Amino acid sequence: MISLEVGKNRMEALGDAAETADLIRYSCDQLLANKGYVRPMGKDPLKGFQATNTSVLRPYGVWLVISPFNFPCALTGGPLGAALAAGNTVVMKPATDTPWTVRLIAECLRDAGLPDGVFNYVTGPGSTLGQALISSPEVDGITFTGSLDIGMHIFREFANGKYVRPTILELGGKNPVIVSRKGDLERAATGIVRSAFGLQGQKCSAASRVFVERSAYQALVDRLVAMTQKIQVGDCTQREVGMGPVVNQASYRDFQTFCEEISQGGGRFLTGGKVLQDGERAKGYFCTPTFVADLPYSHRLWQHEMFLPITTVAAVDSLDQAMTLANDVNYGLTAGFYGSEKEAEWFFDKIEAGVTYANRPQGATTGAWPGFQPFGGWKGSGSSGKNAGGYYYLPLYLHEQIRTLVR
Repeated sequence: MISLEVGKNRMEALGDAAETADLIRYSCDQLLANKGYVRPMGKDPLKGFQATNTSVLRPYGVWLVISPFNFPCALTGGPLGAALAAGNTVVMKPATDTPWTVRLIAECLRDAGLPDGVFNYVTGPGSTLGQALISSPEVDGITFTGSLDIGMHIFREFANGKYVRPTILELGGKNPVIVSRKGDLERAATGIVRSAFGLQGQKCSAASRVFVERSAYQALVDRLVAMTQKIQVGDCTQREVGMGPVVNQASYRDFQTFCEEISQGGGRFLTGGKVLQDGERAKGYFCTPTFVADLPYSHRLWQHEMFLPITTVAAVDSLDQAMTLANDVNYGLTAGFYGSEKEAEWFFDKIEAGVTYANRPQGATTGAWPGFQPFGGWKGSGSSGKNAGGYYYLPLYLHEQIRTLVR
């Protein structure tokens, strides 16, 4: 069903569903591991009295979850599970393109026996229904995953209430990969291709910018081109297909517009750069996996999140130059590196991102999993500073009460 609704290939659709269960389970495990977040504090030294102090984390009340189209299962189920485990009730609103997945999550919760009113499924446009939910004084907290522009709008709108309410935002990314001349180029190429073109590049964690030390540039580019040419684009329910269609007509048109802009701006297509309209693919929004070279650093698409299978590649004179370019964006979600272990430590220390990987062929910038790689961003990529599927996420759905009892 995820493949049909979103356009994910079989493997990634299975991963989306499996991650949902793991995210919910992780929140439950954290609640138990922390004994319900009820902890004794110090005892007041009051002569003639017995005084105890207890810290208790308690639910806020009604929590709103607005999820994106690209991970409709995991990015609904993850925050939903955290909110419910923390004791809140939940209103879940999916993206307009993906109501079916979230409807099935609602059916799972119903069939599991959750009482009426504990979770509430609603669907409709963000401009009307979404706005009404954000503006409602009955909503006590919100988790939104989506674009920076909409996230900032929600942040400002939510601040217009009677008092400050918690706002958890997981926003976009313009995720860099830095490749050293000392890096394993086979690993690098494999990881970059997987992260650039998984789900047709429609991931906030997609590898969208690649910076390669000049002496390794051509060898890496040759590998990227060879691997990309093997990707099959078509019916994503078929096992051999790596890329399905983009999510809707607007994204399809954006792909064509960006490719034209790249051509006009001096970029050179190493792969792709066109839509596919042959045979059965004429009935869908199929785009080619696209690597771009020679695009000037002054071009806006080095900064703009395209959310499509388009990745820019450039040679750099040094790792320091690569790091400066990598950090020179408003985002800070994920980042990847390929090089020596000593260089990797330098990378971890200097990069401005919340999820960082070194020498990982499974995905240069994608593939975080709850309990292993907690997922969240810095700068314009996130608001809380605490990553989902990690130690510090669940308490975001709770507020603290100190209980002092004097006997």
